[in-house]
Amino acid sequence: MHLDTSSQPPNSLIKLVYLIYALHLFSAVNGLLSPALIVTAFLSGWPSIIALIMSYIWRDESVGTYLASHFDWLIRTFWVALVWLIIGWVLIATVIGMVIGIPMLLIVGVWVLYRLLKGLFALNDRKQII
Repeated sequence: MHLDTSSQPPNSLIKLVYLIYALHLFSAVNGLLSPALIVTAFLSGWPSIIALIMSYIWRDESVGTYLASHFDWLIRTFWVALVWLIIGWVLIATVIGMVIGIPMLLIVGVWVLYRLLKGLFALNDRKQII
């Protein structure tokens, strides 16, 4: 199903979505450059939490535009990563699960970076993200 996204969003909303991506990327890169894992910094860093709240606040203003898919993409990325983080930490809590949990969290971190960059490139091309 292809959504009708022919309506052009206001420039202020486009800039806001860029800001939301930047906040998420700031948290993820912070996890990359620190002892924390990417996924942990992405989910627990205040920039990502602020970005998530902003996504929920302004999502309704994007209905009918290509930006609606970006808000959904960002929100879904956050919550799916959170579920995998919880699973990973539960696995790490068991000694046997460490072998699976730590690599899984690293893979989820790479997945988060991939989704953020893919979304940012689509936003830059003014296209919806699928």
